Amino acid sequence: MVAGSNPASGTILILHLLFAIDGFFSENLFRIPFNYYPSPPMKVLVTGSSGLIGSEAVRLLERAGHVVSGVDNNMRREFFGPAGDTTWVLERLRKTTRNFTHHTLDIRDREGVLDLFKQHKFDLIIHCAAQPSHDKAKDIPFTDFDVNAGGTLNLLESTRQTQAESVFIFMSTNKVYGDAPNEFPLKELPTRWDYEREEDYWGVSESCRIDQTLHSLFGASKTAADVMAQEYGRYFGMNVGIFRGGCLTGEHHSGVQLHGFLSYLVKVAKSGGKYSLLGYKGKQVRDQIHSEDVISAFLAFANNPRQGEVYNLGGGRGNSASILECISKIESQLGKKIQTEYVEENRKGDHICYMSDLRKFQSHFPQWNLKWSLDRIIDRMVHQVDS
Repeated sequence: MVAGSNPASGTILILHLLFAIDGFFSENLFRIPFNYYPSPPMKVLVTGSSGLIGSEAVRLLERAGHVVSGVDNNMRREFFGPAGDTTWVLERLRKTTRNFTHHTLDIRDREGVLDLFKQHKFDLIIHCAAQPSHDKAKDIPFTDFDVNAGGTLNLLESTRQTQAESVFIFMSTNKVYGDAPNEFPLKELPTRWDYEREEDYWGVSESCRIDQTLHSLFGASKTAADVMAQEYGRYFGMNVGIFRGGCLTGEHHSGVQLHGFLSYLVKVAKSGGKYSLLGYKGKQVRDQIHSEDVISAFLAFANNPRQGEVYNLGGGRGNSASILECISKIESQLGKKIQTEYVEENRKGDHICYMSDLRKFQSHFPQWNLKWSLDRIIDRMVHQVDS
């Protein structure tokens, strides 16, 4: 969005971006096939800027010419221990960017967040900061809710008070649907579960209910934030987009056992460890979307925003796979077997089969499409997870 312009009438400029890559990446050069590049450059705030989606937003937007501020306080280390530490991500961003400023700030700090917004005018806010674990939330219910719901409210209200015309993107989750998707009739195939009915072929749409269902405490706190973000868009007429993510992944993910399934699976496979399959015969299905495809969707929305709109965002049917199928793909890449153990008890509120129905977002933004196939994602992760 161009500051001072009518965002609904902004012109979409399609830009082919070539980025010179340092030794961190396996390829000397890679191309984002398209990007939405509003001009003049935007001032962007990214929360959770050392996480997977946040750091990719910083990296791609800064290299596209935008001025980016990041907010992160490395709470992943507190949540997940040393394996979740994202200090290395921040160090990489500082080394590879010129127009990036980091703020060590806790989004639960209401006054601190408001002060930041009073000091800086942002054209675009991308809110990715969260307590991200489905399982961890039960052990830290107050922290989980204060970060996910309270922190989101702090950011929304600071935006409303200081720069209500800006675009606000909230990274929500498919866990807002709780286990309602498990009510879809399923059929069991040799390596996966799949939808039985033809009308469910493309997956879960935004019309799926979000209440009267088992969420997990994480799902409940994110639902509270999701609904509040919608309300700020609709009640106050703010440009707010809510993206209910499937499995967000990429080679820069700091995956751990409780969060980041595909990244963690690759790490276990490469280290020779043992991976635990939790229920459903290992046939539970997830759709994987690469972080770069997530950011391109954000930019599509930022260029032509709507008020309180909700979108499912994942890899869709084309990038769907069961855990067993992912194991097979990784084994083929590595040329060795992955050690596994089966645990009969599944995670509470877990989805048996989940694919994101992308048709609503694609109808609103037909220029957007996925550039990363599942095979390409796994290939990149297998070869770069230790980078």
